[in-house]
Amino acid sequence: MTILYTAQWVLPVATPPIRDGAVAVGEGRIVAVGPEAEVRARLARLGALETVALGRAALCPGFVNVHSHLELTALRGRLEDLSFFDWIRTLTRLRGEQMAAADLEVSAQWGVVEAARAGITTVADTETSGAGFHALRQGGLRGIAYQEVFGPDPMQAKKSLTGLKRRLEALRPAETDLVRLGISPHAVYSVSSLLFRLVIEYAERQALPVAIHCAESQAEDDFLRSGQGPFAQFLRERGIAWTPPRVSTIRYLSDLNVLRVKPLLIHAVRATEEDIGLLTFHGASVAHCPKSNAKFGHGIAPVSRMRQRGVRVGLGTDSVASNNVCDLLDEGRFAQLLSRATQGDGQLLPAAALLQWMTLDGACALGLDDRIGTLEVGKEADLVGISLAGPHLEPVYDPVAALVTAATGRDVVLTVVQGRVIYDGQQVLTLDEESLRERLRELAQRLDAVHGT
Repeated sequence: MTILYTAQWVLPVATPPIRDGAVAVGEGRIVAVGPEAEVRARLARLGALETVALGRAALCPGFVNVHSHLELTALRGRLEDLSFFDWIRTLTRLRGEQMAAADLEVSAQWGVVEAARAGITTVADTETSGAGFHALRQGGLRGIAYQEVFGPDPMQAKKSLTGLKRRLEALRPAETDLVRLGISPHAVYSVSSLLFRLVIEYAERQALPVAIHCAESQAEDDFLRSGQGPFAQFLRERGIAWTPPRVSTIRYLSDLNVLRVKPLLIHAVRATEEDIGLLTFHGASVAHCPKSNAKFGHGIAPVSRMRQRGVRVGLGTDSVASNNVCDLLDEGRFAQLLSRATQGDGQLLPAAALLQWMTLDGACALGLDDRIGTLEVGKEADLVGISLAGPHLEPVYDPVAALVTAATGRDVVLTVVQGRVIYDGQQVLTLDEESLRERLRELAQRLDAVHGT
């Protein structure tokens, strides 16, 4: 069955906007894009087409969120106004001691509901439990579920790797064409150099993508450059020896030969000009999470310079425990305004470039640009429809500008992944929203009763 999606505007990203446009979808792929009348004429041989008319709306490629933590959704608003170190410690305690496997599943599934309602069709998730992997599959989204591994003590490196292998081996039979697995050695302050080497070697043998939290904070910089700060103190208290390499995080990863696998480096707030050169040389990608970085006071990643030098940079929302919403339209607008304010350039990241950042650039950062990111014949049908009828969007002179400057995830009226409707403008069709909402509220009551924050 071929389905024709029509809208006042179709925004292919790869080509200019199309007024009164249409996208035809068959067997999960895009079979035609163009003005509605032309597409109908081209497909007349198929007879009557099932039509989904969005009316005063824009139809564009699905949004690509290159970093999230779906399993932490239940902690939204629970960890406010803590220092970064205290936030990590409290989060780890709550997740490990207070959230059972079923709780993490509810949390991750609600995260998928939020993402689907916001037009996010692809999620690069980082997790410890496997709940995000299963939630992506159950919810029908596309994604990579990076399984985290920790171990700052080199004496425990082989044990940590064994645990990671066990988790991956249990999950790999459930991989699909849409949802696959990756590995995430968490960060330089939580993973020993030996464990980094072992994990990277394993990733290469298994052909698994890699993601690493990287160059995120001053505390991380102090840990590497001087052996001081809360992370270094934490290791000393555990009796773990640490000799700082006295270099940046990205230089440290390069010296360990970690960058050879072209990892996705999450945050990269403190990347130097030399670091950007290393990213370019090795072909690593960056996940830019501006709202989370700003909330913690970490700073602003030099993404404009990265993009100028050819680094693949995608946008991520991070977890809603730190953001506090999973909305890539909101994230992109914030990224644009931050860049313009700090660089004194009111023409930086024009509307078309910003829309591309939310779609095609994210797909490039994850190595999926041959499948998604634009509305082109032959690509997989990941689509999002956004209403342009709201009072905050009228009048519409330029649909792309209206979208990126004023729309939010709440304006989404359609989310389609590989031709399957996931959200129809009323409800997510792949998960039981009402049941999940009740279970999430029960979980939140229990978490709220836990003292210590």
